[in-house]
Amino acid sequence: MKKADSRVSLKPSQLITNQIAELGDWRGRVLSRLRKVILGADPDLTEEWKWNTAVWTRVGLVCSAGAFKDHVKLNFFNGASLKDPKGMFNAGTDAKNSRAIDFSESDTIDALALEDLIRAAVAHNLSAGKNR
Repeated sequence: MKKADSRVSLKPSQLITNQIAELGDWRGRVLSRLRKVILGADPDLTEEWKWNTAVWTRVGLVCSAGAFKDHVKLNFFNGASLKDPKGMFNAGTDAKNSRAIDFSESDTIDALALEDLIRAAVAHNLSAGKNR
């Protein structure tokens, strides 16, 4: 008999908290800091768990965060449509729609610039939602 996956019944916010704790290293600390900045940028964002990773939405997908061996990736689903005056996007710049920011262990997080990108992504979703 197969044992049921206890993660299935957990809320997305708890799954994200668990992921941060399970990482137990600098990647967990970076993911925790990113989460605070993201949620602080827009209190109406919803935390979701998709594709086995943390995702934030508001009238559509805003961004997702994933931990890898040597970096934490923050992916903006509609990043190609966003202005990036601080030059935060450093990964996935050839993708048609998305853009990403890869954070390594030694990187600092520019919270103000990141909040601006989050707000721009939400504004993009809200304006697109009005046209549906």
